[in-house]
Amino acid sequence: MPTTGIDFYTPSGDMVREGARAMMRGGRQMVNPYAFRGPAYDAVSNGMAFITGELEKVDPKVREPLSAVTWQRDIVARTGGGWVEYTSTFDLDYGTTGPNDMSIVGTSATTVPVMQVSTNKNLYKVFTWMHAMKIEFVNQAKLKQIGRSLEDLLNKGIRLNYNKTLDQNVYKGFVKLGTTGLLNDPKITAEAAAKGAKGNSAWKDKTPDEILDDINQAVTAAWVASEYDLAGMPNHILIPPSQYTLIANRKVSEAGNVSVLDYLMQNNIAEKQGQHIVIEPCRWCIGAGTGGTDRMMVYVNDEDKVNFDITVPATRAMTSVDALLASYITLYAAQIGQVKFMYYQPARYVDGI
Repeated sequence: MPTTGIDFYTPSGDMVREGARAMMRGGRQMVNPYAFRGPAYDAVSNGMAFITGELEKVDPKVREPLSAVTWQRDIVARTGGGWVEYTSTFDLDYGTTGPNDMSIVGTSATTVPVMQVSTNKNLYKVFTWMHAMKIEFVNQAKLKQIGRSLEDLLNKGIRLNYNKTLDQNVYKGFVKLGTTGLLNDPKITAEAAAKGAKGNSAWKDKTPDEILDDINQAVTAAWVASEYDLAGMPNHILIPPSQYTLIANRKVSEAGNVSVLDYLMQNNIAEKQGQHIVIEPCRWCIGAGTGGTDRMMVYVNDEDKVNFDITVPATRAMTSVDALLASYITLYAAQIGQVKFMYYQPARYVDGI
């Protein structure tokens, strides 16, 4: 019995004699074209497909779509709370009754001002997010043979979808559901950027000092609206990526080696008051301003000033088996709340940069 997978050919007497005569003539022996049969011969006849497959170098890395989410950088998410319909907050205001001259009274005063508190409850929407994953038994088994998991690949897609939903919720909200986000809240004061010496408000046509003035004016306006409370002085600035690239690449002067970005970071009013400020690129700022202009936002990135709820993080809720479809289906679910501004005073929009 052959042990190599190749059938050996037993030559007849005539073939032996013909081979001997050939060797005597030229030292060459005729090869029987049917001496090799089976996989090796078929591979040659089919363009060496089998051997080519064996020589293939496989890159084990699976490349996912290019995508980015930035909500974790620009807002605080409050987690926990379970399955709910709404989230709520309370705020209050103070007032006094009776005559009041800074509560200064004379020795014969008969009326003393009395402190009163007014409370208010705010309700915010919570949305349920769901996504399903279907795993076919045969496809999963096939991928296991090459060391991959179909469930792992689909799970990454679901996580990306979840984070992109959070990104939309944080920056723009859901128009169809009647909510807004960081960059389009109608209760935040919006103003047009001042025009520079060239008669244009766009940063590409402004000097470093004019750009710094745009930032300082917005930060100061928010500070003033916060009754000069340093806790209300903005520490976070969002601008479109193109404007960020502009200030990161442009030098303050031809002779200098300091970028406009470094100049802004070192000389803004918040830094001078001991408040460290951050300037970040944000694609959601593109066209977010009045009339489709580019928008800059200054605000306090702090849980006490603005946040949103993730009452239930993305969770594998349940899994069911469908024998007729030879698959199992897994449901993922979460609950997320709308963006909540606890204070509107520390936030400002500047359009047309």
